[in-house]
Amino acid sequence: MNENRQWWAPDNYGDRRPALLARSRIKSAFRRFFEQDGFLEVECAQLQRSPGNETHLHALSTLLMRPDGSKETRYLHTSPEFASKKLLAAGERKIFDFARVFRNRERGALHATEFTMLEWYRVGEPYEALMDDCAFLLGEAARQAGTDRLSYRGLTADPFAPPEKMTVAEAFAKYASIDLLATTPDGVPNRTLLADAASRACIRIAEDDSWADMFSRVMVEKIDPHLGIGRATILCEYPISEAALARPKPSDPRVAERFELFACGVELANAFGELTDAAEQRRRFIADMDEKERIYGERYPIDEDFLEALAFMPEACGMALGFDRLVMLATHAPHIDQVMWTG
Repeated sequence: MNENRQWWAPDNYGDRRPALLARSRIKSAFRRFFEQDGFLEVECAQLQRSPGNETHLHALSTLLMRPDGSKETRYLHTSPEFASKKLLAAGERKIFDFARVFRNRERGALHATEFTMLEWYRVGEPYEALMDDCAFLLGEAARQAGTDRLSYRGLTADPFAPPEKMTVAEAFAKYASIDLLATTPDGVPNRTLLADAASRACIRIAEDDSWADMFSRVMVEKIDPHLGIGRATILCEYPISEAALARPKPSDPRVAERFELFACGVELANAFGELTDAAEQRRRFIADMDEKERIYGERYPIDEDFLEALAFMPEACGMALGFDRLVMLATHAPHIDQVMWTG
């Protein structure tokens, strides 16, 4: 691909057009899959009062001006999650959204400020049902791209092979020789215990690192590069302190009903058995915003309407998949820009 920054230059556009055509085929095939399974496609609003309350996600904001001259800060959503769950509270049972989402401070081969997130929800089904969805969609993406492998930077994965399933604790033991759950006695993260274990695994530790900081560093340096090699990996049962919007696992409340999908060392998707306890969700939001303020000096408002809707939301599972990343792997593109229509 020509390095000219003008994406619309005929030679640049011509180089990436085959990937864009594959993208369209993949999107159409995914729509057929969901519609044939009784899903309803929805289109969640992009401007929200809260963009999400995860510590390390950064939003773009704008100033909304009403006809009377009053003003209010609104955010471009980082995910359609809050709005989607309100639809579940309203009575929808199977929904999906090819959502345009926005994340600040993110740019690189795998990151774009504006990108497409495919998000879907199933009411009354276990979150393992989403694992079956993943297995099918990986194969369908490859079929539509005309390939028998997913590829990124020399790493490959068979999209038709059943994904490997591994818990986070198993991954820490296998790749970092760390007994992860021993560092969270009774589900409470103990910084000293993880710092000692991480140091033995040759992970650099800073004095102001929290347990979550160290967890993330071990994931990035020791775990992620081994996932999804040869076949996809489903990494499940995250520690409850890393649950985000996921509920505790009934058989082991130290961990959450949360999994991530990896292929070729790339994180593709994040799934939850959805938390419907509004008090617990509020506690998590506040803790995450306190941490965001400590690290970045800013915090986002909590969507009170969302917390109120949780009281009406049935048990459900939901998944967010980075659609552009999957298209990259299916078309063997080296950069996310090459699978986006405009840049």
